[in-house]
Amino acid sequence: MHKTAEGYIFKIQRYCLHDGPGIRTTIFFQGCPLRCQWCHNPESQVFIKKAGRADKGHITSISTGKIVEEIEKDSMFHDQSGGGVTFSGGEPLAQPEFLIHMLDQCRKRAVHTCVDTSGYASRGIMEKVSRKSDIILFDIKLTSNGDHIKYTGKPFKPVLENLQLLAGTNRAVKIRIPLIPGITDKKNNIDQIIALLLELKTFKEINLLPFHNTGSAKYERLGLKNQLKDLMPYPAKKTDQIKQKFTGHGFNVTIGG
Repeated sequence: MHKTAEGYIFKIQRYCLHDGPGIRTTIFFQGCPLRCQWCHNPESQVFIKKAGRADKGHITSISTGKIVEEIEKDSMFHDQSGGGVTFSGGEPLAQPEFLIHMLDQCRKRAVHTCVDTSGYASRGIMEKVSRKSDIILFDIKLTSNGDHIKYTGKPFKPVLENLQLLAGTNRAVKIRIPLIPGITDKKNNIDQIIALLLELKTFKEINLLPFHNTGSAKYERLGLKNQLKDLMPYPAKKTDQIKQKFTGHGFNVTIGG
């Protein structure tokens, strides 16, 4: 690995109280191989090489050294709260060299790290990243390959293979399940996720992420089609019912990240 690396991000967000323990600095990576219909960061999807001139306004090319400078500004908050840095996106595993270099820099400085991922990457990349990250926040959306393709644009198989890979390690992993009305919250999908996790026997920490429509304005601003624009925020009663299904099987469940 080179002493420095360049990558593309679209935002650095400070004082985050989600996506990991304590107060966190979240680095949002640019580019994602998936096209989830409920994505609340649609501006993050396009890869820089494919971005049109109008799309590049929010994209920043940045060095790992510069990000380290930004992270160190928040070190007092990290130390006092047991927080750290979360790499999100987009999909951070889509820029593996950049991500791995950042994880190495954080480890040198004893900064706690989380990687928030869809799990859609090669096994080799997942294995390298999981060894260097303190926590992997791993999304499971849909276990049906056909539904996964329909609603995210990509097959479930690579996600499943990486989940199986992580199950065979002692890495700290939290499973995150977005609850999208009529899509991911269907009984058969929830039952299949529970069955899969019970079969793997490793993952006990579950984050349920109820759908919200706060990203709707982004679709309008970017001129993108919002296929789920008419969905309402997820009902708390339904969230509690799904939570009870997981806790009934011995999982530790948190609503939100």
